[in-house]
Amino acid sequence: MTIPYHLFETAIGWIGIAWSERGLTRVQLPERDRAATERRLLATMSRISQSGEPSQQASSALPMNIIAAVDEITRYAAGEMVDFSDIKVDLAGIDEFRLAIYDAARKLGFGETTTYGELAQRAGHTGLARETGQALGSNPVPIVVPCHRILAAGNKIGGFSAPGGSATKEKLLTMEGVRVGPPPPAQASFGF
Repeated sequence: MTIPYHLFETAIGWIGIAWSERGLTRVQLPERDRAATERRLLATMSRISQSGEPSQQASSALPMNIIAAVDEITRYAAGEMVDFSDIKVDLAGIDEFRLAIYDAARKLGFGETTTYGELAQRAGHTGLARETGQALGSNPVPIVVPCHRILAAGNKIGGFSAPGGSATKEKLLTMEGVRVGPPPPAQASFGF
């Protein structure tokens, strides 16, 4: 089995993607450079293989749907408001619980956030906030399935399994105009 993949430079760094004939199978957020992003993408693709060790092949001839996905991800990384709902994903082999969580997350719009508990409820799994966080931690297609839009209770940032952790999550949210955490200090009053 050969898994095609592609790396492309964006305003936030090199991003890697892999796909099947059904859609994106993997989005690798930026590492420190192109080589590190490629290494992480290939290692992850090997781990998630369903049938033995896949061969990976960098692809220069991209299908039209992948060209469109690259364009949308690139525009998003440049700060544009992008709706990824038209990007097809191939989540073969993922259990029903995670599929429900990912589907609910994909319904969140640009700049819209919710909590792990609220997302679990929207997905039909009330009370499973912790399990929802674990499911999002193994999200194979971040940004397209916008796991960065899910916050901990009390509008706290929560975790993020991508390179850079919660700092990366906060940067993605900031790109979408979302401020997380306590409100900024009040402006000092003028004495006149």
